[in-house]
Amino acid sequence: MSPAPATRHAQPSAAGMRPAAATRPGLRDTRREDHENNKLSKRLHRLAGQAIADFDMIGEGDRVMVCLSGGKDSFGMLDILLGLQKRAPVRFSIVAVNLDQRQPGFPADVLPTYLQKLGVEYHIETEDTYSTVQRVIPDGKTKCSLCSRLRRGILYRVADELGATRIALGHHRDDILATFFLNIFYGGQLKTMPPKLVSDDGRHVVIRPLAYVEEKDLIRWAEVQQYPIIPCNLCGSQPNLKRAETREMLRLWEKRFPGRLETIFSSLGRVRPSHLMDRTLYDFNTLRSGDDAED
Repeated sequence: MSPAPATRHAQPSAAGMRPAAATRPGLRDTRREDHENNKLSKRLHRLAGQAIADFDMIGEGDRVMVCLSGGKDSFGMLDILLGLQKRAPVRFSIVAVNLDQRQPGFPADVLPTYLQKLGVEYHIETEDTYSTVQRVIPDGKTKCSLCSRLRRGILYRVADELGATRIALGHHRDDILATFFLNIFYGGQLKTMPPKLVSDDGRHVVIRPLAYVEEKDLIRWAEVQQYPIIPCNLCGSQPNLKRAETREMLRLWEKRFPGRLETIFSSLGRVRPSHLMDRTLYDFNTLRSGDDAED
């Protein structure tokens, strides 16, 4: 059977010829989207890698316990760390850990299914902290603080059991900024979430690889990757209104004064104790005329 004859088309003049993509808006849009997604991926990996390097978060032979809640931030953190693991100058292992707190409606099969497909080592720890919090905190009150403390203690124990040397949390730049202002407004202290710290029990190193990453990039990346996001309000707790108000304040600042948040964030790494008022950080009592001036 011979092939069907090719259909003949009128040939455009040389002046009227255009690249094929120019006549196909859908293809052009797809290529543009792919290009933007690739830029986003590179930016996320670059910023996380820079934070890890700046604060020496992960070293040779470390076993990193990635705390996976099922939200966009922890999904993104796991994804980025797996990508960095392939090309990092040091060898480290990753184990993803989720705490099933027995919240009503929690889809217990979502994370195991996802992690199995991903091929990453994981552990699901089941402990009914939900009932404890419901019993202790009256209805209508914010339960996040107690829930967080209980969760933290369990994760420290699990880190011991799994032999983890690093505990990775998914807090990002916007979390760090919001916490900074919350501590100023309601705690009277200049402090925030550090990128790296020793845990409360003194036995673990907690890291925040997403410290330099903006939340809007994580939102977009979650859309691109289509993570199976688990809602964060299954417990029915009232929202943290103070944090919500602070985040809204920061959003309005950035809208009205673009770049302000980045400037504030940069200031957290350029502290001058001699120009503040904390006498435990700077010895004002020994200052005398003739001393070298400090910038």
